[in-house]
Amino acid sequence: MMLRDGKGLARPVGTATLAAIALALWGTGASAETTTEKITRTAVFTVGTRTASPPFAYLDKQNEWVGFSVDLARLVHKALERKLNRSIKLELKESTPATRIPMLTGGAVDLIAETMTDTRARRESIDFSLTFFVTGAQFLVRDGSSIRGIQDIAGRRVGAQQGATNERIIRERVPQAKLVVFPDQAAAFAALRQDRIDAYTNDGIQLAGLKAKAPYPDAWKIVGDLYSYEPYAMAMRKNDSDFRAVVNRTLMEAIEGGEYFRLYDKWFGPKGEVPYSMSDKIRSFLMMQVVPK
Repeated sequence: MMLRDGKGLARPVGTATLAAIALALWGTGASAETTTEKITRTAVFTVGTRTASPPFAYLDKQNEWVGFSVDLARLVHKALERKLNRSIKLELKESTPATRIPMLTGGAVDLIAETMTDTRARRESIDFSLTFFVTGAQFLVRDGSSIRGIQDIAGRRVGAQQGATNERIIRERVPQAKLVVFPDQAAAFAALRQDRIDAYTNDGIQLAGLKAKAPYPDAWKIVGDLYSYEPYAMAMRKNDSDFRAVVNRTLMEAIEGGEYFRLYDKWFGPKGEVPYSMSDKIRSFLMMQVVPK
C-alpha cells in the first residue's frame, strides 16, 4: 500500500503502520457497528429497564416484566421488526441509575426505557428520544411526619437513589440535609420503613407507585411541591441517527395515533395501577413533539 506524504510523494507503508491506522480508525468510530447493524446481526434487541419502579417497569406476581415504559419499548421492538423485515428477540435487562449509562455505552443494552430524566449533563455521553413523561421530585414520609417539603429537610436523614437527578439537586440546594444514598428504590423504601431515614425523595410519580404497592398505603404520604423538572425519555448510544429515528418515529406515531394515550390510561388512568391524571398542558406538550409528516 502507498500513502502520499505532505509533498504529494508516494511512500510505502509497512504492516505495523497499517495496523496503527486500523486501530486509529476503530477508535474514532469509523468501523463501529451501529445499533441497527448490531440488532440485525444478532437478531436480538436488548432493553435496559427497572424491576421495581411501578407502574413504569417492574416484575409482577408472575415474575414477568410489565409497565408503561416496558409497553413503549415493545412498540419500538415491533417497529424494528417491520424496518428489518425479520423476527427479532426482545431481551430485557435490569438497569439502575448507577448502571444504566455504562450498560448503554458498553453495549450491554441497546436502549434504556425506564424512569430516566433527559439532562444536559447526560447528553454529553448519550442521546435521548422525545420526552414520553413529565414529572418532578417530591418526598415520601410516614403519615404524621413534620416534613412538608424541601424547606423542612435541613438536618434530616433523606434517602435518594445513587445517580438520580434528585440526589444532585438535594446536595446543591440543601447541603445541610443528611443525604443517604441507596442503590435502588427497594433499598431506600426498606430504610424508610425501618426508620433509618426520615424521608425518601424521588420523582412524584415513582413515589405514587411505591405508595400504591406498599402493604399499608395509608401509612405513607407524598409531600411537597415539585422541586425539579423531570422529563423522562428513552436513552441510546450517541450519534446513532438511524436507530434514534426509529425510536422517535415510534413515539410520534403512538402519540399521534392514540396508542400512547391508551397505554397511559391503562397504567395511570382511574382504574390503572397508579392513578395519575395528565394535565392539558402536558398533553399539549406531548402533541407538539410530533413533527409533520
